[in-house]
Amino acid sequence: MIDVKQLKNALRENEGKALQLVLPGGEGVPAHFHVTEVGAIQKDFIDCGGTQRRNSWCLLQAYVATDYDHRIPTEKLLKILEMGAKVMAGDFLPVEIEYEGSVISQYPVEDLEITDEAVILKLTTKHTDCLAKDVCGIPEPGADPISDCCTPGSGCC
Repeated sequence: MIDVKQLKNALRENEGKALQLVLPGGEGVPAHFHVTEVGAIQKDFIDCGGTQRRNSWCLLQAYVATDYDHRIPTEKLLKILEMGAKVMAGDFLPVEIEYEGSVISQYPVEDLEITDEAVILKLTTKHTDCLAKDVCGIPEPGADPISDCCTPGSGCC
């Protein structure tokens, strides 16, 4: 995943280039998108095994309006990220893009591609997971699912 520092460096080194967002399926977010929010998100939770956890990330909201001629160059996103430093604990946070297609989704920035014309942010999907597989009896990949399955009374969620 790309963190804030990596993104800022890429933007700084590629001033004047266009910025593109590519969704996990390969389709692009319309070029006239705006970045309307930058924030630090913190999720505090307890997993199904009883372990308290915390995840943090930088969230950039991409919004598509009807001003079709609008473009956000690299230096504009860099300014937005620098303004966001007031609410972020540092540049180490991974970056996610919030975008509304058919639903509002958050996409981690998996990779950056630099071309002669643009900085391309390649987005990926988020997945659910059990963080306490040992407690829940979820077999590791390659294990025998029949002999290692969750049995009644085992404490499995």
